[in-house]
Amino acid sequence: MRPFTYERAETPAAAVAAAASTGAKFIAGGTNLLDLMKLEIEAPTHLVDVNRLGLDTIEPTEDGGLRIGALVRNTDLAADARVRRDYGVLSRALLAGASGQLRNKATTAGNLLQRTRCPYFYDTNQPCNKREPGSGCSAIEGFSRQLGVVGVSDACIATHPSDMAVALRVLDAVVETVRADGSARQIPVEELHLLPGDTPDVETALEPGELITAVTLPPPVGGVQVYRKVRDRASYAFALVSVAAVLQPDGSGRVAIGGVAPKPWRSKAADAELPRGARAVAEELFAGAVTTHHNAFKLPLAERTLAAVLSEAKG
Repeated sequence: MRPFTYERAETPAAAVAAAASTGAKFIAGGTNLLDLMKLEIEAPTHLVDVNRLGLDTIEPTEDGGLRIGALVRNTDLAADARVRRDYGVLSRALLAGASGQLRNKATTAGNLLQRTRCPYFYDTNQPCNKREPGSGCSAIEGFSRQLGVVGVSDACIATHPSDMAVALRVLDAVVETVRADGSARQIPVEELHLLPGDTPDVETALEPGELITAVTLPPPVGGVQVYRKVRDRASYAFALVSVAAVLQPDGSGRVAIGGVAPKPWRSKAADAELPRGARAVAEELFAGAVTTHHNAFKLPLAERTLAAVLSEAKG
């Protein structure tokens, strides 16, 4: 680990001001950042601790939704009675991710901003456009079982690892931030994560020094909410395919898919196909998919997982 300086911010304004320097990073739970620093994939020169900003509460909004502070721990969010009652897909997604020890430390904002678990991103001996822009993508010709089949590019086929983000996508959550100049803005979660294109190192719509302060959920939409995660082992593994669904009695609803793309994957055209069944939904979701020899199985796996979710919701 390389040398770095450290400070503890007391307000969001102080945090973004401290992060304005080149090479600064925010740190809260540190469950991903510290690992990356030890591997010298991330090498911040200055860490800004945001744990004292008071962003650790869950509060109702005026329109009947919930405002989740950026520092709410994953364990507390999954256990909140309002989340379990009205946003069950989010609670289930959180409990499907990581171990209890990690959930006790991991934060709402940190979970959204965790970086890919592509093995070539973590292996500093291998070229990786996400880690070193312009160096190439080892995964495309390498072992790609865990990697993306849709939304990918010739420069990167990495997937986003978050379970929570998939649930937030199906719930149409909105991310609240403070920019480096002190102004606030709102970013729909569907716009937060970017597709790789020719710049896979640019992963989110956040500006340098911009701090996530909260995630807002709209009023509850009801229906049957399901989160199903398919992985190589029973626990503590990232998704090969995951499905977050909110389904209504008339057959309508919405679905988002994890484990297949650089961001939580959802299509309103696919949502419209829900009454026709899993195959029709999958055809819309994965139109234009680009697979490798190792990960082509994800397409039928996703369709079967969708079918299982639809069956569970009906009965």
